[in-house]
Amino acid sequence: MSARGRVGASAAVLVLLLVGLAAWWRWPSSAPALDCLPGEVGADDTGALRCHGPKPLTAGQRRTLGLKLDLNAASADDLTLVPGVGPALAKAIVDRRQALGHFASWDEVDAVPGVGAERLAALREASEITVSADAGVL
Repeated sequence: MSARGRVGASAAVLVLLLVGLAAWWRWPSSAPALDCLPGEVGADDTGALRCHGPKPLTAGQRRTLGLKLDLNAASADDLTLVPGVGPALAKAIVDRRQALGHFASWDEVDAVPGVGAERLAALREASEITVSADAGVL
């Protein structure tokens, strides 16, 4: 290899190293953006997420953070965020919940026409059944 070829190859290697260094320097950190558990995240008045924010998270924010929805509090719009649950099924789930007062078990959810095994599995993955003390069941 000629001297000119070695200089060209060295320059190419140097450029690649500089590009790699720049990419490494600008690469996003894998550290959490917030210094709290996902369940402790809330929103402030502007909608920005904060640790222990004063406002509860929206259903979309909860799903983004991997948190489960409360099936006894979720709206029909919230339930459409669950894979496989469309507007009609979401409305049927909310209507059945209102008729019962609240869901106390997954069997009650499974009894909603249109739920079936696959959708029940998706609902169990994305939501939880919580019953408040004022509902009479703990």
